[in-house]
Amino acid sequence: MFNSTSNNPSVLKIAVVATFMAALAVSPLAVAQEHEHPSSPSSGAASGKEKLDAAASKEVTGEVVDLMCYVDHKAMGDKHSACGTKCIKGGGPVGIVADGKAYLVVGEHKPINDQLADSCGKTITLKGKVAERDGLAMLENAEIVKK
Repeated sequence: MFNSTSNNPSVLKIAVVATFMAALAVSPLAVAQEHEHPSSPSSGAASGKEKLDAAASKEVTGEVVDLMCYVDHKAMGDKHSACGTKCIKGGGPVGIVADGKAYLVVGEHKPINDQLADSCGKTITLKGKVAERDGLAMLENAEIVKK
């Protein structure tokens, strides 16, 4: 019988599949790079976004909280510090409450829990970029301000 299809893949088919797989593997890296560094350093003048980023950076002084318990039943203070410390060390979201506003606190694209867990229930000052969306406030790239 005449069989026009071969069970052996051609070099062209292998090259096309390999190129497609390489493109799929590399594309998330390009998106991540753009997310972290959206503007070119050679652009000279500061863009509007860079000006907004600089303006959004501020210091926040308030109480470190375990956000799970804070949002659920407003757990704060000395009574909750041991429980909150355990939750933060366990990977629960950490926040800071200042002037009646709660902020989710993150480091530079990673959690900052290890650095803040032992401060749960205490008042400290953090510095970072404030971002807000749909009622959620976040202090990102946060650093502890030493006084």
